[in-house]
Amino acid sequence: MNKKQPNMNGGAAILFGIFVLLFFVLLFRYFSIEITGEVAGQPLAAKAQQKYSRQGALSASRGDILDRNGEVVAGDTAAYTLIAILDKKMTINPKNPHHVKDPRKTAQELSMYIKLDESEIYSILTKGIKKGKFQVELGKAGKDITFQTKKKIDALKLPGISFNRDSKRYYPNGIFASHLVGYTDQIKQKDKTFKPVGQMGIEKIYNDELTGKDGKINYESDSWGYLLPDGKEKVTPVQDGNDIYLTIDKKIQTFLEDAMDNVVKDYNPKKIIAIVADPKTGDILAMGQRPTFQPKTREGIDKSWHNEAIETSFEPGSTMKIFTLAAAIQEKVFNPNEKYQSGSYRVTKRDQAIHDHNGSGWGTITYLEGVQRSSNVAFAKIANEKLGFERFRKYLAKFGFDKPTGIDLPDETSGKIQYTYPIEKITTAYGQGTAITPIQQIQAATAIANGGKMVKPHVVEKIVNHDTGKTIKEISPEVVSSPISSETAKTVRDILETVVTSPTGTGGRYKIDGYSVAGKTGTANIPGPNGKYLSGADNYMFSFLGMAPKDDPKLIVYVAVQQPDLDGTGQGALPVSAIFNPVMKNSLQYLNIQPSSIVNAKVNKLPDFKVQSVAETINSLKAKGIETVVLGSGTEVVNQLPEPSTTVLKGEKVILQTNGELTAPDMTGWSLRDVMKVANLAGLKLNSKGKGYVTVQNIKPKAIVRKGDFLIVDLKTPEEQWNDEKKAKTVDNEKTEEKVQD
Repeated sequence: MNKKQPNMNGGAAILFGIFVLLFFVLLFRYFSIEITGEVAGQPLAAKAQQKYSRQGALSASRGDILDRNGEVVAGDTAAYTLIAILDKKMTINPKNPHHVKDPRKTAQELSMYIKLDESEIYSILTKGIKKGKFQVELGKAGKDITFQTKKKIDALKLPGISFNRDSKRYYPNGIFASHLVGYTDQIKQKDKTFKPVGQMGIEKIYNDELTGKDGKINYESDSWGYLLPDGKEKVTPVQDGNDIYLTIDKKIQTFLEDAMDNVVKDYNPKKIIAIVADPKTGDILAMGQRPTFQPKTREGIDKSWHNEAIETSFEPGSTMKIFTLAAAIQEKVFNPNEKYQSGSYRVTKRDQAIHDHNGSGWGTITYLEGVQRSSNVAFAKIANEKLGFERFRKYLAKFGFDKPTGIDLPDETSGKIQYTYPIEKITTAYGQGTAITPIQQIQAATAIANGGKMVKPHVVEKIVNHDTGKTIKEISPEVVSSPISSETAKTVRDILETVVTSPTGTGGRYKIDGYSVAGKTGTANIPGPNGKYLSGADNYMFSFLGMAPKDDPKLIVYVAVQQPDLDGTGQGALPVSAIFNPVMKNSLQYLNIQPSSIVNAKVNKLPDFKVQSVAETINSLKAKGIETVVLGSGTEVVNQLPEPSTTVLKGEKVILQTNGELTAPDMTGWSLRDVMKVANLAGLKLNSKGKGYVTVQNIKPKAIVRKGDFLIVDLKTPEEQWNDEKKAKTVDNEKTEEKVQD
């Protein structure tokens, strides 16, 4: 016993030494960690932060696109993605399952609310279970689910079915300036998330402005992810995307959409392009085309990927004559009363002849009538003999036809001016060969409507902070040049009004009750796949570029309709006016532009001219703007129509019967009312056929007439005359002579 005691004391001493050593090691380690804050070179604070800190994403909303009056055109709305949880481990209580327990029942009930067959849903669920997936989605059918549909699915209380909240772009007006507004697609980002990115129109070019910046939240939690009561929380706020206010007016755009729909229904054209603009500011109030697409579903987008008004250039046809005319008036080389020989014109001996659109012309006529009849020869002569090619080319640049307008829309193209050879130079003057865009025509037309000042077109009015409502940027009207004077602009408008009002004008269909319209028709050839122009009366791009009211235009409207179904008649004014007229009239009324007062037309009460001198009577009536027609070779008036004290309008014909032998006047272009005056005075028996204006009379002009003779006249509307002129073409298409309609 005594022998064991020393051994026990020795062992105790050794253990004591070991514990003392461990104590000092632990003490050293404690103070080392306390002082350095590191373990194995790793900071403990960072490790704790990693374990207990959490970060959550806060999604930003994409900015809205609105019309000029604040009506939403495109915006974000809540959307949900359906998720099916398949992992059995998610269920703790079998009575309250949190995974898909019955794939068959789940598939059957979901198929009633999403666009996916029961069999396809069942297949996705069972394949996911076999592969041991934690969860699956149901493809496109399970995305963009509305809140209403989500509520209905939630009510089913299907185990394992849940939703992720997201947002989607919605377009409340459906088809509404679709190519201008554009659309978005969900594009995968570097962080493997998906974000909406603009793919066309405003959505594309202003994508950065519309896209907000996501926020985030950092917070401390326990190991299960729950927020600690005293945990620190740091929030980086969301910055929603900015709102874009357009110059588009929802009401005017709706007028345009409805009119285009009607023309598609009635005439089934290959294409329609239309623009409404304010010439004072350059604001685009409406822009549309057919075919178009539904921005929500993209239905129809495969038929037309481009905004035709700015991305496509084509031969404008005779609307180009507006600017050739303006150049000639500005340079003081246009005399409306000067006469020329219509029909055909050869710019050089080596070049082929160009022809008027009816093939044969109208004989010797004034340049004013040449404008009204849309004579190609008149404008070829103006460009070559009046302006000169070098001077004319400068005006093409002044009107902006050689460069893009710079409108705030993506992918704008420029015109293609063909101006190398003499033949190209004269055809450019009347709208053939050279190609320009509709938006270039709108910009150039602002100079005519805006006192010579050409204004840059734009579709965005301002950019506004979505959260504060503060305007970040406001777009002001921009005058890009002044190609003509105010006096020239007024003269051009006055002449263009006669294109609409004159019996010989091609624009008769574009008259609008109560409003004076100035404008120009166009009928452009369409190149075929073999490089030659298409043949056939309907195979043209029919157009009209007009402004109203004529004296102080508030609106410019351009409409182009390609290859409408006109039963081979070629009466392109029918579908074009079916868009232009209601859109212009309804828009002017909506903008409270008062109609012109009818009393502006001067009225006169006729005195009794009997026994008076024919010469003095003519001069007296001419001073009042009244046209006089004299029957007979005498020097004294013996009778008149209208009768004395009758009220007549300025421009109405007064027929004077003289004491000499009666001769027939040339009544071509007369109304039936004026023809009846001649028949009554001369005692002729009148037979008329048709409606409109006289095209044929059986008694030759200046032939002697006697009481009881038959006077037979054929009357036709301007459209019928135009159609007949086209059918009368004598130029063979196989000959490579340059030609263009209207």
